[in-house]
Amino acid sequence: MKSMDFEAIKALAQGELRAVDIEIETRLQSDVALINQMGSYIVHSGGKRLRPILVLLGSRAFGYEGSAHIRLAAIIEFIHTATLLHDDVVDASELRRGHTTANTIWGNEASVLVGDFLYSRAFEMMVEVGSMRVMEILAHTTNTIAKGEVMQLLNCHDPDTSEEHYLEVIRNKTAKLFQAAAQLSAVISNQNQEIEQAMALYGMHLGTAFQLIDDVLDYGRDNRDLGKNIGDDLAEGKPTLPLIHTLRQGTSHQRNLIRIAIEEGGLAQLDEVMNAIESTGSITYTARRAEDEASRAMAALANIPDSPYKQALLDLAHFSAHRNY
Repeated sequence: MKSMDFEAIKALAQGELRAVDIEIETRLQSDVALINQMGSYIVHSGGKRLRPILVLLGSRAFGYEGSAHIRLAAIIEFIHTATLLHDDVVDASELRRGHTTANTIWGNEASVLVGDFLYSRAFEMMVEVGSMRVMEILAHTTNTIAKGEVMQLLNCHDPDTSEEHYLEVIRNKTAKLFQAAAQLSAVISNQNQEIEQAMALYGMHLGTAFQLIDDVLDYGRDNRDLGKNIGDDLAEGKPTLPLIHTLRQGTSHQRNLIRIAIEEGGLAQLDEVMNAIESTGSITYTARRAEDEASRAMAALANIPDSPYKQALLDLAHFSAHRNY
């Protein structure tokens, strides 16, 4: 079966993605105008909808014929959007996906509170699905994401962060929601425990690959391509994998340079830092780790029946490790 690119994958779920968008727009409605404005601005600001797509494709791969997957996909997107609102406040970000961040337009206070609204609306919608297993997975997921965000905060400006600890952070903070999205497709389709865990593993490895490529792109593309500023992670003192690998492989001068850059943040030495990253093969190393995670994601689907939807899930894993945006 020929591999699909991301647009072809998205097209396979397009009809149901439209239903998800309608659900999102309906559930965003509030008698508080600011909630409507901010929620709509963030949700419709150009995201890939990868996490909702995982719910939709996974459900169809198992022959699911109900409608709960639409609501679950919207819930996943609400949780994701809430984390973005909170992240941008914590990181003092001004740009995301080529758009000015909500906190820059409306202020930090409004961003935090609307993020809380989205979280609580998501939990209202979870109850309507009527499954304790769904509630259990999503409650654990949101708690794990919050833990990952705190762990990342503690890692900021810490050049002694290990690769193992960094991977634990991104699995908690980023990959956990991918994991939940894939796992829930098996849950609502009444699959057995083995298949449910296979889908959870698939989502976790795919999400890890996705974040590792984000780390690569932070040093390899400018804001016109990505909707973000090059070196954003460095400016915030975040020790991502390219920096961690450079600290391990670089010369004494390079290690000292990276340590100071992480400790102090900012972009004063960006060019020199990027030269160090490139000369130590740290971009290649990080990309290779992403490919390994994507391969593990694909392997997790071994016992899922063949279908165009399974192929799309396989292709999504490949996309997560080879994308340039």
